[in-house]
Amino acid sequence: MMAKKQKMEENASLLNVISPIALKFESNNFTLGENYCKGYGMIKYPPAPNYGWLTRITNIPSTAVSFTFTPNQGEILESINKNITMLSGQARTAKDRLKQQRAEKGAKDGMKLLQQIDENGEVVGELAGTLIPMAIDKESLKKVEQKMRGTCAMTNLKVRPLTLMQKHALQHVAPFYIENPLLNEVSNRVMPLRTFVGGFPFSSSGLNDNAGCYVAKDATGGLVVLDFWLRENDRTNSNFVIMGVPGSGKSAAVKHITLSEFMLGTKLIFIDPESEYKDFCKNLNGNWLDAGGSPEARVNPLHIMPIPKNDESDETEPGLTDYYDKDEGNGLGDLALYIKHLEIFFSLYIPSLTDKHKAVLKKTLIELYKDFDIDWNTDAKKLKPEDFPILSDMYNKLLEKASESKEEGKIETENIYEDLALFLEDAANGADSALWNGPTTLQTDKQITVLDTYSLQSTSNNVKRAQYFLLETWSWNIMSSDRTEKVALICDEAYLMIDPEVPQSLVFLRNVAKRDRKYEAGLFIISHSVVDFLDPKIKMYGQALLDTPCYKILFGTDGQNLEETDKLYNLTEAERELLESKRRGHALFMIGSKRLHVNFEIPDYKWAYFGKAGGR
Repeated sequence: MMAKKQKMEENASLLNVISPIALKFESNNFTLGENYCKGYGMIKYPPAPNYGWLTRITNIPSTAVSFTFTPNQGEILESINKNITMLSGQARTAKDRLKQQRAEKGAKDGMKLLQQIDENGEVVGELAGTLIPMAIDKESLKKVEQKMRGTCAMTNLKVRPLTLMQKHALQHVAPFYIENPLLNEVSNRVMPLRTFVGGFPFSSSGLNDNAGCYVAKDATGGLVVLDFWLRENDRTNSNFVIMGVPGSGKSAAVKHITLSEFMLGTKLIFIDPESEYKDFCKNLNGNWLDAGGSPEARVNPLHIMPIPKNDESDETEPGLTDYYDKDEGNGLGDLALYIKHLEIFFSLYIPSLTDKHKAVLKKTLIELYKDFDIDWNTDAKKLKPEDFPILSDMYNKLLEKASESKEEGKIETENIYEDLALFLEDAANGADSALWNGPTTLQTDKQITVLDTYSLQSTSNNVKRAQYFLLETWSWNIMSSDRTEKVALICDEAYLMIDPEVPQSLVFLRNVAKRDRKYEAGLFIISHSVVDFLDPKIKMYGQALLDTPCYKILFGTDGQNLEETDKLYNLTEAERELLESKRRGHALFMIGSKRLHVNFEIPDYKWAYFGKAGGR
């Protein structure tokens, strides 16, 4: 005996929740509740789509999107055959070269698709797509439509309004979904299934360059895939600024990004004051060097190295043209530029130098280089490290000049030479001689090099800053030696490289950030606080160093640093709240003019490379 079929009771409360307040259709648009809407159909798809090509379409703001894929192998094979025959005929008979070329390409693509279906079992079918932009008023709807059309055009996808079919468009995108044959006739286009699936139609990626590497996930869980060497629109360099309080996830993010770049073939140079990258380097079979006094990692201050030159005049920096002159190779030579560079080094190492000291020191340097057959016309690149003088040579030269001045009765000059010899005695024969007194031995023959400066932390600030300055100079030498090789310099704890009393050190780093765009090079500035770079004495240069990079990753912070970050980057209320929350691994990621809330979800396999120090 069959049970009596019961009629389901109508749930009025549920209907009130899901039903629109108003629904009115017109020929070219419709009203859905309080929103104005307009249905569009996709009528032409890109001929050679990239992976993720649908991601942009499905993430257009204020736009509902729906796709229907219907497998139809038999009829499509017949249709493809006819199409190939037709296009081949057009290619043979066309008099217009452009039409002939297009027909030949169409026939070739058809043959390729047939081969995939026949040999690889490729599933093909018909894809129909519908888009409905919506807004609260007609003016806003026009802006949403414009954004939608522009995004589709960038993907080489054409759309058109579904005139007299607005009701069908709503049915196609509605949760209950009703397939409509009439709408399919307008939008259906033949497409392999893998092309549709490879478009990631259900991904909500915040940004995808279709190249590069996975970086993070955005606030909605979508992938952020970036090519940091891409040059387009407002992305003109590969420089980074990474800021955040200790424990917020900076080290893990840096290792994650640089490991991806390592796998892509980028050469990496780390300046590491906290020994955080030792395990990371050794796990990648890199070159770890103790740059705090090891004989294998010495940089001779008197070894002439290329210096970054300003290519652009900067009237906001009066007086600094004495240190960085515009030169196209026909003016100042290697020695002339490096003498100016040495003035900065000695000012960092010996802050008490007076103008007279500097003048005499400069004169003595020129004479010393002449003793080693190095003059204004010498090409320093042709010399070996052993061809340059070292600091003990400089010390002996000063003593010699002091003796000559004594014999000539020049008491004031004698005193200056003696002062300079006294200042440099430690660097030539004392505790600091292990750092600098000898030919340059620092070199890199590996893809990753870590210059560990942890042993410098117990030394005076002037020694630290002078050594960091030399390491930056050596790194620039590597970065600028080959315009085709991708090189990234990662400066961790960058506040240690700042001296408000000698701003030229920061100017040098800023100039590297400006010039590296002309090479395949990038600079990472990693620190705890933007405040360190905004001291009134150096703000002109420190702020430029924070503004220049196209990639800025801001982890959690608070207090004065948050206030300065807000002023510097003009944060929105939501961005400010994100930084105040100090959630581990969450950051505000600025990519050119785009801003994303990202979560650095790092794959498990990468953690095995990171090591124990930092990034845990």
